[in-house]
Amino acid sequence: MFDTTYKTIESPGKLGIALGVAAALAAAALVVRRKAARAEADNPPAGKFVDVDGVRLHYLERGSGAPIVLLHGNGSMIQDFTLSGVMDGLAQQHRVIAFDRPGFGHSSRPEGRIWDQAAQARLLKSAFDRLGIERPVLVGHSWGTMVANAFALAYPESVTRLVLMSGYYYPTPRLDVPVMSIPAVPGIGTVMRHTLSPLISRMLWPLIRKQLFAPAEVSASFLKWPVWMTLRPSQLRASAAETAMMIPGAMHMAGRYGELKMPVTVLAGDGDKIVNTAVQSERLHDAVPQSTLQLVRGAGHMVHHIDAQTAIAAILGQETQAAQAPASSPDDTPDLPAATTAVNPTLQAAAL
Repeated sequence: MFDTTYKTIESPGKLGIALGVAAALAAAALVVRRKAARAEADNPPAGKFVDVDGVRLHYLERGSGAPIVLLHGNGSMIQDFTLSGVMDGLAQQHRVIAFDRPGFGHSSRPEGRIWDQAAQARLLKSAFDRLGIERPVLVGHSWGTMVANAFALAYPESVTRLVLMSGYYYPTPRLDVPVMSIPAVPGIGTVMRHTLSPLISRMLWPLIRKQLFAPAEVSASFLKWPVWMTLRPSQLRASAAETAMMIPGAMHMAGRYGELKMPVTVLAGDGDKIVNTAVQSERLHDAVPQSTLQLVRGAGHMVHHIDAQTAIAAILGQETQAAQAPASSPDDTPDLPAATTAVNPTLQAAAL
C-alpha cells in the first residue's frame, strides 16, 4: 500500500519536470529562431552567388588587377576581412575575392557530405574556374589555412603564393574539441544548436571575443561583428563539424608541407591564445623551405584585425618593409619592431 501511494505521487512530479524542460526548450528555440531571422534580415548578402557542385557559394569581390582570394576561419564569415580593413586595403591594387566557406555567412552546406579541407579545396577549384580566378595569392586565416594548404597541395599550378595567418597545421591535444563538436552530433546536437547552444554562446561572447584578441585589446571595428549571424543553428553546425575535423585534418596534411613549392608567408601573433604559435606557425616555417615567417609582437589570434597594415603588407609580399623598426623614441631609446620577419634557413642558405 505504501509503495503504490509513493509511485502515484512520484509520477506526476517527473511528468511535470519533463513538461517544464520541454517548454523551456521550446521557448529557447523560438528565441533562437527569431534572433537568427533578425540577424539575416539585418545582414543581407553583400556580394554575389555562384552555384558550384550543389553549393550556393556567396562571395564578395572588390578591385581589379592580379587576384587575391581570402578564406576565413571557423565560425567566421566574409565580414572578417571587411571589418578588419584588409579587403579594402588590398582592393586598391588588386582584384580581391572573399568567400563565405560552405555553411558560413550566406553559403549553403549540403548535408550528407563531409566538408573537410580537401572537399572545400575541390569546391574552390570549381568556383575559381567559373569565376575566372587564375593563379591567385591564396590567403587563409585559422581553419581557412587548412583549406588553403589543401588547395595548394592538390592544385599547385593554380596558386601564385600562399599566405597563412594564425593557422593550425599539426595535431595537438585539444580539450575544447569534444565540447565544441557537440552541436554537430545528430540528435542531441540538433536540439542543442536550436535551443541552448546559441543562448549560452551569446552570454559567453564577451569572453570568447577577448580570448580571440588576447593579449591585445579587441579592435573597435570588431565590436560591429554580427554576433547572431555566427550563432545561427546552421552556422553552429558547420562550426562544430569543422572543430571535430580539425585534428584529423592536420594529421592528414602534417607530413606533406614539404611538398609546397610556391612561396609561403606565415603570419602569426606571438601571443596567440587559440593556437600555439611556436608549435604551429614556427614549426611550419621550419618544414617549408621557401617560407617566410612573420610574428607580430603582442598580437593574438586575430592578427589581421590587431595589425591590419602588417597583414596587408604580408599578403602583398612586403614582409621586410612591414618588419622595419619604427623611428626612435624621444629619449633616443629605439623601440623593438612591432613585427619580426624570418626567412626559412634552407631558403636563406640557398640564396647565399
